[in-house]
Amino acid sequence: RVGGEARVGGQLGGFDCLAEGAPVGGGDNRDRQPATVARLERLVGHGVVEGRQLHGLGIADDPVGLRGEDRLQQGDLDPLPEPAPLANLRVGIARGVPIENLDDTVAKRFPQAIDALEKAGCRLSNEKLSLLDGMIQVNSRGGVQPAEAFAIHRDLLARRAGDIDANVRARLERARNISAADFIEMTRERAGLIRAMDARLADVDVMCWPTTPIVAPTMAEVATPDDFARKNAMALRNTVIVNFFDLCAISLPLPREGGLPTGLMLVARNGHDRRLFRIAAAVERLLAA
Repeated sequence: RVGGEARVGGQLGGFDCLAEGAPVGGGDNRDRQPATVARLERLVGHGVVEGRQLHGLGIADDPVGLRGEDRLQQGDLDPLPEPAPLANLRVGIARGVPIENLDDTVAKRFPQAIDALEKAGCRLSNEKLSLLDGMIQVNSRGGVQPAEAFAIHRDLLARRAGDIDANVRARLERARNISAADFIEMTRERAGLIRAMDARLADVDVMCWPTTPIVAPTMAEVATPDDFARKNAMALRNTVIVNFFDLCAISLPLPREGGLPTGLMLVARNGHDRRLFRIAAAVERLLAA
């Protein structure tokens, strides 16, 4: 996924979602591509198994840090990672863009989740991520992933444009005129922003914000291309941050009191998959209590 579509789908459907999995094309592409493989699951423990499979891990190869006490052995059918202690866990609460313009349902349930984390003993801090301004600036020139998507699919566009969903086709076509110079510059700027964000998150164990600022729209609400574009942009707004900055994340369904599903996204630094799984297992248990 290039913008967090699996986390969005997981939230809208009420599933857990391992969002940041194996990079498309293999290991070294991670420096270049914001696209990853992802999997929807019903429990965090299932995501651990799928995470190993997505990364193509064998018993002797564990590049994303699943070694040690949480290491899964072949034959484990329903393993659960040991939940991390929530007491004194450093949890950064995103401020600014990720919590702006929340719909009524998300605006109600997200603070309830934060209250639960505080009562469980987490050390909460408000974190303004000014580096998001850099991401917005890069994307204002077309963005890295649209250009890469157009490069991959331009032959298909030339041969079978009419067979491609009109909303998808429009997004691909917008990248047609991105110059090579702009693409190179955007790629370099993104690499610098990735390094800066990694350093920025060093003082927290995990960040959290709503998976999406809105619940699932009705078909009537996305009936026209303009309406679809607006709702799609809102649905992807919070998840694409993780992909752009090459972080790892998981979306957990928040408790429902009727109404449509909403999600809590836990975000960690690149390569901290094992730690994130353990934190997610603890938060999953807390939210289910």
